Amino acid sequence: MNILGIDPGSRITGFGLITVNKLKFTYISSGCIRTQGNLNDRVVTIYSGIKEILEKHKVDIVVIERVFMRPDRPNPDAAIKLGHARGAVISAVGGQNLPIVDYSPNQIKKTVVGKGHASKEQVSFMVQQLLKLNNAPQADAADALAGAICHAYHSL
Repeated sequence: MNILGIDPGSRITGFGLITVNKLKFTYISSGCIRTQGNLNDRVVTIYSGIKEILEKHKVDIVVIERVFMRPDRPNPDAAIKLGHARGAVISAVGGQNLPIVDYSPNQIKKTVVGKGHASKEQVSFMVQQLLKLNNAPQADAADALAGAICHAYHSL
């Protein structure tokens, strides 16, 4: 099964693709879609970037990280921008008729690291170890790969 994980962001959207066979993970690809301009331009860039990834690789399912707002520092504007980024991803994936699942950031961290409030560095380290990578992936790509790994554990 090929699982594409996506960490949506209005400025940087991370992606990571793995193949899973009986909890044996194989790294395929990862990276970041970097956006510029106004929000409309960024949404179009995210949509186009995800569409390109889906056309280039065989993907069986897509995992998208849910939007998280800190209760101690609510920022509705940031949540709206993240919602736009998620919408761009969902539109691109839906256009390919692929199944979509989502997990909260805490679910992903707990599955991959063992604790729901793990740091980005801890997530990146565990992704590197689980996928046997020589170098740590970019932070947003590591989060996306972690989402894919999380789904692999929860779906088998």
